[in-house]
Amino acid sequence: MNPATHAALTPGRAAVIMAGSGATLTYRELDERSARFANVLAAAGLRRGDGIALLAENDRHCFEVYWAALRSGLYVTPVNWHLSPSEVAYIVDDCEAAALVVSSRQREFAARIVEATPRVRHRYLFASADEPAAADTTDTGDTGDTGDTAGQPSVQLDCHEDYERAVAAAPAERPEVEWAGADMLYSSGTTGRPKGIRPPLPQYRSGEPGMILPPMLQIQYGMGAVTVYLSPAPAYHAAPLRFGGAVQALGGTVVMMERFEPVAALEALEKYRVTHSQWVPTMFVRMLKLPAAERERFDLSAHQAAIHAAAPCPPDVKRAMIDWWGPILHEYYAATEASGITFVSSQEWLERPGTVGRSALGVVRVCAEDGGERPTGENGIVYFERETLPFTYHGDPASTAAAQHPQHPTWTTVGDVGHLDADGYLYLTDRATFMIISGGVNIYPQEIENVLALHPKILDVAVIGVPDPDLGERVHAIVEPAPGVEPGPGLADELIAYVRDRIAHYKAPRGVDFVDELPRTPTGKLRKNLLREHYRSATTATR
Repeated sequence: MNPATHAALTPGRAAVIMAGSGATLTYRELDERSARFANVLAAAGLRRGDGIALLAENDRHCFEVYWAALRSGLYVTPVNWHLSPSEVAYIVDDCEAAALVVSSRQREFAARIVEATPRVRHRYLFASADEPAAADTTDTGDTGDTGDTAGQPSVQLDCHEDYERAVAAAPAERPEVEWAGADMLYSSGTTGRPKGIRPPLPQYRSGEPGMILPPMLQIQYGMGAVTVYLSPAPAYHAAPLRFGGAVQALGGTVVMMERFEPVAALEALEKYRVTHSQWVPTMFVRMLKLPAAERERFDLSAHQAAIHAAAPCPPDVKRAMIDWWGPILHEYYAATEASGITFVSSQEWLERPGTVGRSALGVVRVCAEDGGERPTGENGIVYFERETLPFTYHGDPASTAAAQHPQHPTWTTVGDVGHLDADGYLYLTDRATFMIISGGVNIYPQEIENVLALHPKILDVAVIGVPDPDLGERVHAIVEPAPGVEPGPGLADELIAYVRDRIAHYKAPRGVDFVDELPRTPTGKLRKNLLREHYRSATTATR
């Protein structure tokens, strides 16, 4: 389904609510405005299979652009605005976007990447909802029946058309044929340039049965038309974008946080009577470290399912969240590549601590480096088997081939290591590229990070292997101390002893460094590649 279905049935229901401001987009408005913008793109010459890019912070307009693409047979690529201008320009150019939509908060970015994005034929700029009108803005006046954004300031920028004026001038009638489009997202770029993940275009029309995620969310989490879904992460990432779109396909309401902040998230859960939410483990840690009185003052009785993914959740953190919120935590394991997915409930996880569940899409295969399948309980590379290849890396056949099983090309991996138990439950060990080989022994940093995650003197922690002339690599921890905690040799010794008391001594860090902030993406993924490159460069420089 698409917004048209719900615009006919429940036109006044909120499709999007901005958590901080309360600004709302109803299904009538989402349907009409996305249809108008779809007509804008068609008039601009975009056709099925073409691409559109979006550079914007969390804003109501994001889902207008998303649904305009999905009902036009287009690929839509939201771009991380925290990247550098050259990185943004690379993605916009690499995805072959014929059109680019940017928010006024990103106007300087937009101006700086024009020359580096020559494939873009049409550029549109909309006013960010909470940004004061700039000196070069003008009032659009009567823009027609386009919802509560009518009459808001238009924003001018050389080479960019005014989004509001374009939408207001376009016909409101839905396109006669609405082929379903798809997202084309980019990997986090743990090594080298980020890779564009390009799925095959759907062979059905927008609004027809065929979308995989909405019925999956109905079955797994009981989502539907009365769902109120809190999305605290940036919409340019896979889970916030896809889950938000799936909730709207079901007719529910997406409550989008402008940015995550622990107390604000709890306030939103209470204020909007949120039924379903999605998180990453670092958000759990930040909320758990609030004073108990602060955490417990909120009424969370409407909350039915708290979903988490994107990064491994330390077992102690997960147990603490279940103790606080009850057995409503649900975890899934998947990747932006969408080659497969596993699910696990709180009850299943408590019976099998550490599992990420059983597969609901694709058959899990655990294989050795030569491709042979590993026996139950033995670690190996995790693949998902599908009937057809679910994605390719755009313009990068070598990376596509590297993700495929050496003998079975429709089995794909993102490089995670794990094992299956006798009942088919998957347990992840770590990402293969993060494994530390010290003195010939394999050590997985995730296990050490899990031990340190809730230490009261730690706000955030990363464990990596650093070059060592005798061992090859040695275990090293990089720690962001909790507020008010004094870093130094005493704290380093305390943390090393803390690890040695809980797991094998050879896994404990040989050294600890302290930093003001660790490099994480806004969805909580640790950018270990930056840390590893820094320490390798430093080691090379001292030789």
